[in-house]
Amino acid sequence: MTPQIHLYVLASGSKGNAYVVAGPEGAVLVDCGISLRELRRRAAAVGAPLDDVRAAFLTHEHSDHVAGLSVFCNHFDGKLYATAGTVAARRYLSDLPFSLVDHSEELVVCGMRVRTFPTSHDVADPIGLRFSAADDALGICTDTGVLTLGAHEALAGCRVLALESNHDRHMLATGPYPAFLKARVGGDRGHLSNDQAAEALRELVGPDTETVVAMHLSEKNNRPAVAIRTLAAALDAQVTEGGLEARTPDGRLTICAASQTEPLAVW
Repeated sequence: MTPQIHLYVLASGSKGNAYVVAGPEGAVLVDCGISLRELRRRAAAVGAPLDDVRAAFLTHEHSDHVAGLSVFCNHFDGKLYATAGTVAARRYLSDLPFSLVDHSEELVVCGMRVRTFPTSHDVADPIGLRFSAADDALGICTDTGVLTLGAHEALAGCRVLALESNHDRHMLATGPYPAFLKARVGGDRGHLSNDQAAEALRELVGPDTETVVAMHLSEKNNRPAVAIRTLAAALDAQVTEGGLEARTPDGRLTICAASQTEPLAVW
């Protein structure tokens, strides 16, 4: 398989999220929850083609995914995509020129087929995204308490799979969050745990899958090494020294974790 699509995770976590997906005919920004200055700084650090972004997608309306969008749009004249529920949920979003998408739709953007699918989160109408070009595919799914049927179908067999692995169940249960917040995070409209993500990987990872990125890790209820170790066990992968990466014995597949503060490039 010749890679056609590349992922740059500029921020992932409860304090801000932003990803750039580079395709054959331009790049797409997915979510914009950090400042324009930080977006530019992190893009430059990993060579993400921010100046080539021709479209932006919002997965949902929570501030850690949209806080930087208004300022970004002052310097951007490409197309904006989100569901009607997402746009209506924030006044300042409804003032922007969005093209509306359903939570089960396919369109062509920057030479990539972009497929939306429903996620399960405590917002109006959230989505995940699958990007494909030629025989290459990349899936992004965060901020969901369970994987919907549409998510399973869209994410299966992607070469690059960016999947939420938000919390360790024991750390959440014994951690500092109040009871109502623990229930929200661990509920069906909250966030995937390491164990849920690991279980899903057994079905989603296929012969073409090369990279799994653990996304949206909780700073209070998770650690990169904990998430990677849990995901690695599901795929019989070996954790490398330091615990911040894992590889299958044949070297075909790598597991890593996205960061809130440090950008990551996946080729």
